[in-house]
Amino acid sequence: MNDNDRDAGRAARPKRADARRNEMALLEAAAAVFVTSGVEAPIRDIAAKAGVGTATIYRHFPTRADLIVAVYRHQVEALAEAGPALRATSETPHAALGRWIDLFVDFLVTKHGLAAVLQSDDPCFDPLHSYFLDRLLPVCTQLLDAAAAAGEIRSGQDAYELMRGVGSLCAGAGADPRYDTRHLVELLIAGLRRPH
Repeated sequence: MNDNDRDAGRAARPKRADARRNEMALLEAAAAVFVTSGVEAPIRDIAAKAGVGTATIYRHFPTRADLIVAVYRHQVEALAEAGPALRATSETPHAALGRWIDLFVDFLVTKHGLAAVLQSDDPCFDPLHSYFLDRLLPVCTQLLDAAAAAGEIRSGQDAYELMRGVGSLCAGAGADPRYDTRHLVELLIAGLRRPH
C-alpha cells in the first residue's frame, strides 16, 4: 500500500461522533456570532462561543471562507429538512407552509452579513446560490403543492416566485424600525389562500 492509498482510505472514513458534534457546535456558534458581529468576527469569538480553542476551528475549517461556506450550507440543510418535518407535524399544509416561510425569513434576515461575502469575486462562493436553489426550491414546491392539494391555497403557485417575493420583502429589514418584515410576509402568505 502506498501513501496515496493510505491517504485515500483516511479521506473515505466517516468522522467520529465527537468530531461531528464539535463541527456542529462550531457551525452553530459561528452562525450566532455572524448574526451579531458579521462574518469578519474574530475566530477567537467563535471559538469562545463554541467552547473550543481556535486550533479546533482551523482543524475543521482551514480558512474563513471554508467556515462561511460550511455555515451557509449547514443552515440551508436545516431549512431543507424542516419542510418535511413541518408537513408531518403541522395541523394543515397551509400551517406547515407558513411555519416554513417563517424559518425562511429567519434565514434571509440573518444572512445580510453574508450577502456581501457571497457577492464577492471569490470563486469559492459561486456554487452557493445554485446549492441554495437546488435544496430549497423543491421543499417550497412540495409545501405549496400540499396546500393546493388540500384546497387551502390557489393551485399553480410558483415556489421560485414566492421565495423571491419573500426575499424582496426581507431586503428592507433593519433599515426602518416601522418596516415589519414578518407582518408583510404574513400578508403575502395569507394572500395565497383560496377565497371562500
